[in-house]
Amino acid sequence: MSITEKNGLKINKKLFEFVNNEIIPGTNIKSEEFWASFEKVVHELAPINKNLIQKRENIQKKIDEWHKKNKGKELNKKEYLEFLKSISYIIEEKDKFNIETADVDDEIATIAGPQLVVPVDNARYALNAANARWGSLYDALYGTDAIPGDRGKDFDEQRAKTVIAYVREFLNKTTPLENGKWNEISGMKVKDNDIFFLIDGKEIYLKNKDQFIGYNGEKEKPTSILLKNNNLHINIIIDPNHFIGKIDKASISDFIVESAVSTIIDNEDSVAAVDAEDKIKCYRNWLGLMKGDLTAKVEKNGKKFVRKLNPDKTYISRDGNKITLHGRALMLNRNVGHLMTNPAIILKDGTEIPEGIMDAFMSTLCALHDFKNKKNSRTGSVYIVKPKMHGPEEVAFTNTLFEKVEETLGIKKYSIKVGIMDEERRTTINLKECIRQVKNRIVFINTGFLDRTGDEMHTSFEAGPMIFKGDMKKSTWLGSYENWNVDVGLSCGFSGKAQIGKGMWAMPDQMANMIDQKIGHPKSGANCAWVPSPTAATLHSMHYHKVNVFEEQNKIKSRSKAKLDDILEIPTADRPNWAIDDINRELENNAQGILGYVVRWINQGIGCSKVPDINNIGLMEDRATLRISSQHIANWLHHGICKENQVMEVMKKMAKIVDEQNKNDPAYQKMSDNFEKSVAFSAACDLVFKGRFQPSGYTEPLLHQKRLEKKASN
Repeated sequence: MSITEKNGLKINKKLFEFVNNEIIPGTNIKSEEFWASFEKVVHELAPINKNLIQKRENIQKKIDEWHKKNKGKELNKKEYLEFLKSISYIIEEKDKFNIETADVDDEIATIAGPQLVVPVDNARYALNAANARWGSLYDALYGTDAIPGDRGKDFDEQRAKTVIAYVREFLNKTTPLENGKWNEISGMKVKDNDIFFLIDGKEIYLKNKDQFIGYNGEKEKPTSILLKNNNLHINIIIDPNHFIGKIDKASISDFIVESAVSTIIDNEDSVAAVDAEDKIKCYRNWLGLMKGDLTAKVEKNGKKFVRKLNPDKTYISRDGNKITLHGRALMLNRNVGHLMTNPAIILKDGTEIPEGIMDAFMSTLCALHDFKNKKNSRTGSVYIVKPKMHGPEEVAFTNTLFEKVEETLGIKKYSIKVGIMDEERRTTINLKECIRQVKNRIVFINTGFLDRTGDEMHTSFEAGPMIFKGDMKKSTWLGSYENWNVDVGLSCGFSGKAQIGKGMWAMPDQMANMIDQKIGHPKSGANCAWVPSPTAATLHSMHYHKVNVFEEQNKIKSRSKAKLDDILEIPTADRPNWAIDDINRELENNAQGILGYVVRWINQGIGCSKVPDINNIGLMEDRATLRISSQHIANWLHHGICKENQVMEVMKKMAKIVDEQNKNDPAYQKMSDNFEKSVAFSAACDLVFKGRFQPSGYTEPLLHQKRLEKKASN
């Protein structure tokens, strides 16, 4: 590996050249000055970063010892609470305050809608996600199980008519007409700065005339009509020559709806980036998004084309002026957390750079291009979501890091906005004080059931065997945690200023179930919630038309607040006298998820996969789901619910099934041909058998070690 030595740093030469030759040109930054300031900040902050990680371990050891000392006793909540306070796991909550974040884009502050999460290392996925701001409601319904029946290869006119009827009924509820129904209209025209619809020759108007925003084409013969409901736009496309327009009595060929209002471009759980080569790929894609020039070559249905960022959309307003609407989702960048280091840069003492420090500098340096062209943020902000922080002290460290980046790059203080992922128990129970540490830059909090469950298991590892994984969703702590997050956010003044988010829908093929269930997220007071695909974003957008989130938030403010006692309810089993068949089924389900994900991570560098579960239902797996499954088996092993040889048998059995499921992937490398020599199988086993000793139960250290081993052997 070629190294460039600079100011006491040993920098991978390709990374050094990438920063100097691709990121810095076009900014006002001078290369020499950047590296000199960067070195000072890194060497100042790296030891603090290291101490914070050590503090996590020290606290965890104290919690383990407390549970061992109280083994066999019924948990005394009062004693447990006092103990957690005594070790600074829970800190004192101070006076009420409101966040003071300024220069926030509307997509964060005032527009409630779906939020996509996409791996940054895949340019095509990143472009798809950015372009998912607008999506065809017709296509999303027709192409998924949202509409029952066979979707077949050939066009099905009856299915298309079912979709048309579905959308008309949706409009009857969200943009109702004054006298009539959407399924009755035969045309529409613009007159006197208003829109009217023809029903049996009569002019029918919208019940709420303010919902008409603009149009394209001629007033007498518009080609599109723009409506707005709950701050989200609906673009009605009119084309009598289109094959759908021909079967529609109003000649409507499509409904293009605002879908992924924001998207998280992810450097973390959905990415396998272990060295300089991987990190350059990630940073280069983010740079392209910030410059607006990212492209990807795509082959679809036998056709080759180049995908790029969509332009803005323009319309004629009702009073004849030009309207421009943003054509892309507002992009946030999820950096890595505080734990991991990366060999791309070596410090004076021979240690690797904390990856989160490197991410903060590189993400913001790339965003300087957007500060000039305003293709993403129109307010001069860069949005960085920070995961896996444990408590207020770690949030304060992130604030310090961002201040140092702003000073180094010469940008306005608080230009870097922060999202706190409320997915570690110590952050949850101190959430108000975490928010206080970044009250001038906070724009986002969310709940993450997956990582939060992984941390729940690891924190209380010694308390006893955990309940079945499927039962976690019904456990006391989870419902309280979800409500607590919203309660705290609203009490700190988030409504109309920042996002309160909810977690991922993990079954990308089950859109009918998503439509039934995910309306619960806006009803819970969340003004964004995660979806796994642009299609899911389009379908989920319907929920934000049906539910006015800001009205829901006002109602929630007066409800009884979630209780800390309930959040601290540990999900252990009272009497785990489970049947051996039930135990094996749980082990097999966990093992399949682990192996199906890890084999692609290690062998192919794929950080996010759709992995079939034991019932052959495709589930989106990333490091968060991996953390739960590996910690769950590790916990059961520790408490004697299962034995090592039993688990190993299950791992080998499921590895053969995973190999079979992937037989049509030409790049796939089987595990079961030689278990002893399979690095992927070894990694999956280590995550389980060494899971007890992984920092906070995280999977990254083992995955990175094994991926580097695999890359070295290729």
